[in-house]
Amino acid sequence: MAAGYGELLRSPHVLRLLTGTLVGRLPHGTAPLAIVLFTRAEGGGYSLAGALAAVHGLATAVGQPLLGRLVDRRGQRLMFPAALVSALAMTALALVGTGSVPLAAALVLLAGLTTPPLEGALRALWSTVLGAPERVRRAYALDAVAQEVMFAGGPLVVMLLVAAWSEGAALLVINVVGLLGALTVVVSEPSRAWRGERREAHWLGALRSGGLRALLGCFLCIGMALGAISVAAVAYADARGDELVASYLLSALGVGALVGGLCYGARPWVGPAESRLLVLVTALAAGYLPLALVPASVALMTLLAGVCGIFLAPALACAFVVIDRHAPRGTVTEAFSWLVTTFGVGAAVGTAVAGPVIEWGQEAAGFLVAGVSGWLGVLVLLATRRVLAVPRGESTPSAESRNDRNAALEPGFRSGHQA
Repeated sequence: MAAGYGELLRSPHVLRLLTGTLVGRLPHGTAPLAIVLFTRAEGGGYSLAGALAAVHGLATAVGQPLLGRLVDRRGQRLMFPAALVSALAMTALALVGTGSVPLAAALVLLAGLTTPPLEGALRALWSTVLGAPERVRRAYALDAVAQEVMFAGGPLVVMLLVAAWSEGAALLVINVVGLLGALTVVVSEPSRAWRGERREAHWLGALRSGGLRALLGCFLCIGMALGAISVAAVAYADARGDELVASYLLSALGVGALVGGLCYGARPWVGPAESRLLVLVTALAAGYLPLALVPASVALMTLLAGVCGIFLAPALACAFVVIDRHAPRGTVTEAFSWLVTTFGVGAAVGTAVAGPVIEWGQEAAGFLVAGVSGWLGVLVLLATRRVLAVPRGESTPSAESRNDRNAALEPGFRSGHQA
């Protein structure tokens, strides 16, 4: 396993692109926590803090696919101006505070709308940087694992900055660091050389693909499951009088995803990615159900959380391949960005649903919401199997076929992506 990932990371540009994207996503991954902490430090209540964090989340959900569409049309160089505007908006928030609520909301809105689609852009680059299909699939798995590391480690970085300086300083530092990460990506040779393929003009963009819509419907449900788990974990901890228990459960979920993603990417896979995705999502949904048993033993509950996380990163990595197969030609960055948006919206819906459900049926009901949401994702895939079976219409060539073609060409940036 280690040898395969070592060979991948030693490939030209891979470590730089992966690290730069991970660092560049830090402001996005930590924004809800950073905004809440800063607002509270400025004397604002939890209602204001939650509202500002929600504005940022919704703005990001809108901005990601729109910016992804621009990147597909104009190239990845557009991501740095977007990152600069986003960082300047958050810097302004740190400097002016939340005394003027309309101004604070406007700055947070601007920061969210201009958050660069680094995740989608990175996944669009892998086929030109790595060529061979198996290496691309391994990179997708490593990408999914890196995402788990960022979501687990990002809040810790924020808390350390707050402890060392202040909430305002934390807001400034994470955005400056994120800007440097974005700069690292956009000035790299693969990013500068990359160009989207010719595309058919259509107002729906990537969403005109039925296969992509089916996939997004599935991951909306998976996002709902994760949102419900985050609330139910807090309720489980409250019921046991120890708020740290929630961090145990969520950390175990992340560790399980990390292990599962590394194992998934370390071995070759045969057969259609769409069929494999159905198996992975079914296993993921099955893992959520035992959490509703809410055993009194925290150790056992933590183990169950770790087990249910094992199939998350593999499902995401497989979904990346499916998106590449179904995204209409010239819309790959936008398509990947839609997955980010859908996942985030699903998590917000799951959080909103789990709250009142837990008040009615305690933490077990909250975990049950996660299980039901996971199985809804399975039903979506089952109901759309014919749509997902074969990429149709104006879809891009499959990742496998495109990469096989690229592997036969000279090293460099090929297959319509040459600058």
